Amino acid sequence: MLVRHQTRLAWLLVLPTLAAVVLVAGYPLFQVIRFSLYSADIARVRPPKWVGLGHYAELLRDPDFREALWNTVRFTAGSVFIETVLGLVVALVIHSQFAGRGVVRAAILVPWAIPTVVSAQMWKWMLHDIYGFVNVVGVQFGLLSRKVAWLARPETAMGALIAVDVWKTTPFMALLLLAGLQLIPDELYEAARVDGAPAWQQFLRITLPLLTPTLTVALVFRTLDALRVFDIVLVMTGGGNRTETLAVLNRRILIDFQDLGYGSAISVVILILILLFVGLYLHTVGRTLRED
Repeated sequence: MLVRHQTRLAWLLVLPTLAAVVLVAGYPLFQVIRFSLYSADIARVRPPKWVGLGHYAELLRDPDFREALWNTVRFTAGSVFIETVLGLVVALVIHSQFAGRGVVRAAILVPWAIPTVVSAQMWKWMLHDIYGFVNVVGVQFGLLSRKVAWLARPETAMGALIAVDVWKTTPFMALLLLAGLQLIPDELYEAARVDGAPAWQQFLRITLPLLTPTLTVALVFRTLDALRVFDIVLVMTGGGNRTETLAVLNRRILIDFQDLGYGSAISVVILILILLFVGLYLHTVGRTLRED
């Protein structure tokens, strides 16, 4: 009886938030799905025409969409993987006891505090092929044989975007993982040291399993951001040199071509892609936790 009362009270407390989410996000989402089934333009020059799943069939034949999908997936995989590894390393370092730890923690968060558009423009200047800081320093110190047009070559443009995203967002991953590390009791490490467990075994047997829920949340947040990456790509390359992602393609279809139906279909695909990645994370982590 008590459990049933607590469950009812929990639903009553959560209900206003759920209603707000449905009102703010549910209705626009419904409209996007509805528009994806019609052939319509933003200016409503012609009346909407029902096409059903025609836009989705057209997406499968569209080479621009396939390339944007591949660019989005490889950007997401590369940036999230590197940010997770570096974020975990940084979190472990700033979680340890050393002099000036507070200053180091504050300094690490500086890249994340800079607005994305500002940092993207800053790195665009630094990667300039003639007067950019990276090329000038690289050539002077012998790291580069010649100046490289990082953002003008398909071979290096996507790597440069991933590097900038890693520079900016690794502090965010480190901050989330640091919060998870601080929840692990110190008594577990003390008991492990008494039993003679080395540091690497403590990490594998204590830190990593207990950090898994926090790590999952961090992965979900970063994957959501990476799959809809827009500002870094638009500022640094404009989507050129094989860097156009689904969000940038969506902007081009909606704003430049004024195609509301086709652009809405791309938005729905981005949503489906996000749900697939999040479902994969939750399924994998849930199975791991059940096994443990």
